[in-house]
Amino acid sequence: MKLGFHVIPRVSRVVPESCLLIFVGLLVGGVIKAVRRTAPVLDAELFFLYLLPPIILDAGYFLPVRPFAENLGAILAFAVAGTLWNAFFVGGGVYAACRLEGERLADVDPLSCLLFGSIVSAVDPVAVLAVFEEIRIDELLHVLVFGESLLNDAVTVVLYHLLEEFSHAGAVTATDALLGALCFLAVSCGGVLVGVVYGLLGAFTSRFTSRTRVIEPLFVFLYSYMAYLSAEVFRLSGIMSLIACGVVMRPYVEANISHKSYTTVKYFLKMWSSVSETLIFIFLGVSTVAGPHAWNWTFVAATVLLCLVSRVLGVVGLTLLINKFRMVKLSKKEQFIVAYGGLRGAVAFSLGFLLTDSEIKHLFLTAIITVIFFTVFVQGMTIRPLVELLEVKKKRECDGSINEEIHTQFLDHLLVGIEDICGHYGHHHWKDKLSRFNEAYVKKWLIAGDRSSEPQLLSFYNKMEMKQAMMMVESGGGGFKPPSVEPNIEAGRGTRVSDRRQKEIRKMLQANVQKNRQRLRSYSRHDLMLDPFEDDVSEVRFRKQQVAMERRVSAHQRPEKQIGSLPPPKSDAGDWLSPVRCHSDNVVSNVTYFSKYDLEA
Repeated sequence: MKLGFHVIPRVSRVVPESCLLIFVGLLVGGVIKAVRRTAPVLDAELFFLYLLPPIILDAGYFLPVRPFAENLGAILAFAVAGTLWNAFFVGGGVYAACRLEGERLADVDPLSCLLFGSIVSAVDPVAVLAVFEEIRIDELLHVLVFGESLLNDAVTVVLYHLLEEFSHAGAVTATDALLGALCFLAVSCGGVLVGVVYGLLGAFTSRFTSRTRVIEPLFVFLYSYMAYLSAEVFRLSGIMSLIACGVVMRPYVEANISHKSYTTVKYFLKMWSSVSETLIFIFLGVSTVAGPHAWNWTFVAATVLLCLVSRVLGVVGLTLLINKFRMVKLSKKEQFIVAYGGLRGAVAFSLGFLLTDSEIKHLFLTAIITVIFFTVFVQGMTIRPLVELLEVKKKRECDGSINEEIHTQFLDHLLVGIEDICGHYGHHHWKDKLSRFNEAYVKKWLIAGDRSSEPQLLSFYNKMEMKQAMMMVESGGGGFKPPSVEPNIEAGRGTRVSDRRQKEIRKMLQANVQKNRQRLRSYSRHDLMLDPFEDDVSEVRFRKQQVAMERRVSAHQRPEKQIGSLPPPKSDAGDWLSPVRCHSDNVVSNVTYFSKYDLEA
C-alpha cells in the first residue's frame, strides 16, 4: 500500500500517508472482526517501550539544532503554557457540557474532566512528523510545531499522573499544586540530564571503535535506548532523554565513525521509524474497529469544538506575548499554520488506554479517537491546500554551501563582538562561550585523532564531501573521486605532493584557518579602558585638567566689576593672556585669564 501510495502522485498530493495507514488499519480490523478473532490492541506498554522510541530517536538525532535553539523560547512557551491552557480549557468546557447533558453524564466529576483535558490536549509528534514532512513546510514553522510536540511530553505525562492521583484522592490542596509544579521541573530536567550523560558515554565509546567498525552503529542505538529506559524507570521524561541523547551524541559520533557506519545509522533509523509509524497508525485503525465504544453526541462534539477553540486562542494569545521579544515576528499566516498543525495521535490514545476500565474510560477513548481522526483526516488533508492558498513559505530544497557557512559564521562572530562591546550577555555570547569550551576541552576527550582540533570550516567541508560521495554512489555514478582539501595538481605535469608535504599543509591550515575571536583587550560600556592615543580628548581627563587650571590661576582672578573694562594684561614673557569662560553644571563662573602655557599644560 505504501509503494502504491508513492507511485501514484495524485493520491499522495491529496491524502497524507498517515490517513492511508489508518484506513489500512480499519480494513485489517474489519477483516479480523469478520472472522470473529480477537484483534490486537495498541496498549501503552507496546507503544511507549517499542514503537515510540525509534520515531523520537530519528527526530532527535537529525534535529536541526540551530533553528531549534534560536526558537527555544517560543517552543517552550507553546509546549508548557500552551499545553496547560489547552488542558484546563478543554477540561473545564467538557465538565460544563456534562452538566448541560444532565443525568446521562452525571457521573463525570471535575477531576476526571481535567484528566481527560490533559490527555487530549497534547500535540502528537508522530502525527506532526507524518504530515509536515510531506508538505515540506518552512523550517521555522516545522521547528515550532514539532518542537512543541516533543517538549510537551513532560507536561502531559506529569499532568496525567498528578490528576490521576488527585482523582483517586478526591481533593487537591495548594501544597499538592506546588509539588506538581516541582514534579514537572524534575521530570523534564531529569530527563534531559539522563540523556546528556548517555550521549557523552556514547560519544566517548565511539572514540575507540576505529578497529571494529562493524559495531559502530550498535552503540548509537544501544546508548539511546538505554537513555530512554533509564528515564522511564525513574518516572522521568523518556522523550526528553532520547532527544538530549541524540543531540549531544551526534557531532562527536559522526567525527569518529566511518562513512559506511554513518550511512548505516542514517538509513536504519529512517527505516526503523517508518516501520514504527506504520504500525502505530495501523493499530489505531484496528483499535477503532475493535472497540468497545460509548458514543455521546454532546460529549464528542464538545470535545472536538473545544480542542479547536483552545488551540486557536492559545496560539494567538501566546504569539502576542512572544512577538514582543522576537526579532522575526510570527505573521498571521504563520500563526494560523501553527494553530492548524496541532494534530493529535497515538500518544493521547495510549494515555487514555491506561485509564481504569469503566464506562467513563470507554467514553473518553471514543472522544479521543474522534479527535485523532478529525485532526489527521480533516486538518491533515486540508493543510497542504491551505499552505498553497496562503502562499506560506516552503522549505528550501538546496543544501548548504561553503559560502553560506562562511557568512553565517562571520555574522555570528560579528554579533558576539557587538554584544561584548555593549556589555550585553545575550544568547550569542553564551553560545560562543559554549563553543569555546567545547573546542578547548570536550572535543579532546570525545573525538579521536586530529579531528578534535580541526577548524569548523574544514569539518563542514568534510561533511559536504561525504554527502556528495553518498549521493553519487546512490545514483550509480562510478569512478567518482570526491574533492579534498589537498592542493589541486594537474595530472599532465606528472608531479605528486608527498605525504609529508600534505600533512604539513593540513597542519598549517588547521593552525591558521578560522582563527577568529583572538583573545584581545575587551571592554564594555561600564568599564572603558583609556586609550593612550585618546587621552588628550578624554572628557574625564579634560575635567581634571580644568579643575587643576582653575586652582592654579585663582590668584590671577580680577574683581568681577573690572571684567570687561580693562584690557587683557601681559605676562612676564610678553604674551597676551586669553579670556576663557569656565562652565560647571550650565552655570557660567567668573571670567579668568590663562596664558597659552597654562592651556598647553
